[in-house]
Amino acid sequence: MTNFNTQAVCSIIGITPRQVQYWDETGFIKPSVRQATGHGSSRLYSFLDLVQMRVAKALLDGGVSLQKIRKSLQYLRAHAPEVKKPLADIRFLTDGDTVFVLTADREKIMDALKDGQLVFSLALGDLVKELNSKVQRFIIKRETAVGVNGVEYKVDLEANSEGSGFIARCSALNQVCLGETEEQALELIKEAIRKGLSQVKGVAY
Repeated sequence: MTNFNTQAVCSIIGITPRQVQYWDETGFIKPSVRQATGHGSSRLYSFLDLVQMRVAKALLDGGVSLQKIRKSLQYLRAHAPEVKKPLADIRFLTDGDTVFVLTADREKIMDALKDGQLVFSLALGDLVKELNSKVQRFIIKRETAVGVNGVEYKVDLEANSEGSGFIARCSALNQVCLGETEEQALELIKEAIRKGLSQVKGVAY
């Protein structure tokens, strides 16, 4: 199962690291895989966490304040305790002022904040499909090549979902490097390839 660090979350959802940190610290959306335990540690989120974040962002983009979303979630926890992760399990409708919730009974709509007119809805299925597509593009390995001493070497580049940065692998020379950015990962793998070739040739680097 793939997990996602803060960098991956920001890239996939379109939010800032500060938002991720704030949502965690205030208990709005916390990482369910691994909490940050201090400086240098990394939060790890599941796909379901990403779904909740994407729904929250959609509500915010629709003009619903974070305070109103929080109030809606408090209402849902009180009136629908069987729903463990409301942002991922329930369909919301909002006009920017009021948040409504579609219940299992299609004849009933739960008004989570009271009063208002329905203007647009968040179709959870569509959001999940969109998220899944972005996740697949994010985690799939990208094949590229780097030039060292006039020779090109095949390199697999992928986001490091278990931590931060990007992983570059040159299988032909059994070299693996981790960089904070794609560019840094590629520069590091080129350096590793140069050193590896020098050691094979017995030439001091």
